[in-house]
Amino acid sequence: MNQVSRGPLTRLLYVEDDADIRAIATMALEMVGGFTINACSSGVEALAAAGNFKPDLLLLDVMMPEMDGPSTLSGLRNLEQTAVTPVIFMTAKVQTTEMAYYLSLGALGVIAKPFDPMTLPDQLRQMWNS
Repeated sequence: MNQVSRGPLTRLLYVEDDADIRAIATMALEMVGGFTINACSSGVEALAAAGNFKPDLLLLDVMMPEMDGPSTLSGLRNLEQTAVTPVIFMTAKVQTTEMAYYLSLGALGVIAKPFDPMTLPDQLRQMWNS
């Protein structure tokens, strides 16, 4: 894979509908990873927050009610501030065809659930820098 030159990864727009998972991941990303996180509970909330937050990376749950991760990404791609923002999906659906689909949407990678909160920041940085 070609090395892509990106600036430092500091600001994440994180979208996860499960409150417990969202709280655990947010705590790990802030305390362990040192990231600034804007955690949203839905795609609709993410679309409303993205413009003012200007994230470096979109971290999207795949399975959510109303707007799933790919639909949320599609909406975020229509906003000037997130039209080209890199994305990583998080999901329990990690079969080969599903992974290929997420990557075909332009994802830097996919993080399988359940995930280890303590290694999550390093996983994101590794995908960011690859």
